[in-house]
Amino acid sequence: MAETTIEEVKPKKKEALFSKKNRRILTDPLDGDNPITVQVLGICSALAVTAQLKPSLVMSIAVIFVMVGSSVLTSLLRNTIPSRIRIVVQLAIIATFVILVNELLLAFVYDTAKDLGAFVGLIITNCIVMGRLEAFAMANKPWPSFLDALGNAMGYAIILLLVAFFRELLGSGTLFGLKVFPESLATNGLMLYSSGACIVVGVLIWAQRSFNGYREDA
Repeated sequence: MAETTIEEVKPKKKEALFSKKNRRILTDPLDGDNPITVQVLGICSALAVTAQLKPSLVMSIAVIFVMVGSSVLTSLLRNTIPSRIRIVVQLAIIATFVILVNELLLAFVYDTAKDLGAFVGLIITNCIVMGRLEAFAMANKPWPSFLDALGNAMGYAIILLLVAFFRELLGSGTLFGLKVFPESLATNGLMLYSSGACIVVGVLIWAQRSFNGYREDA
């Protein structure tokens, strides 16, 4: 009887780990609750670093690393953080991960890190990261917090890379610096400016919301 009970408990733990609720926490930010196209957060970096795919990819990886690490650590410490200084503690946690990722970028992709400039440091004040720590990680266990952070960071990364794809392709005729369009085909220089980024982001917001039938509450 004891062996049967153990065997029955194990599948339940696996189901709980990847339950329907946990799957929704991970997948909703990829589409229906995307931080950029639905919540309209993190727009600054979507406009500033997306002229080329390479820095956009590096920025996406950096945000995923910072967001996941910060959310899990905040969740682990949530019961020991005094409510009066929770924002300060959250900022300190995020800053620690940002400093770490910035040092790694300078060590391994120095040129790209220089191209990103202050925007890596500005992850500290990225409203997506701060928002998820305050709204989710401070009230949930580490595993759901990990899924929430990963989902929101990947949702951010998907839009960032889509914007960079269209901007670099239409603005420079290249992808990851490799020539795609022939020299005889004219490119659109507007895509290399922030105004071009605004157009691409606006089109993506419209397309995603139209596809899902999303409407703003009155």
